[in-house]
Amino acid sequence: MSRWGARKARVVLRALEKIGWQVKRQSGSHKVLSREGWQDFVFAFHDGEEIGPKMLPRIARHTGLEPEDL
Repeated sequence: MSRWGARKARVVLRALEKIGWQVKRQSGSHKVLSREGWQDFVFAFHDGEEIGPKMLPRIARHTGLEPEDL
């Protein structure tokens, strides 16, 4: 079983901001996030959208997000 459950996009974005990511720019639902020492990451989800347990590890690989951060 995955360590990641499904979460709303707004919860994931809030967790990313808590670990140091900032919205660099936004166009609609696409937000370009930046964090020192990391490549920019495009977060392309609407706030109420559900992000599943297969997508969350992909996001984590590029952002350093951990299940405990949620």
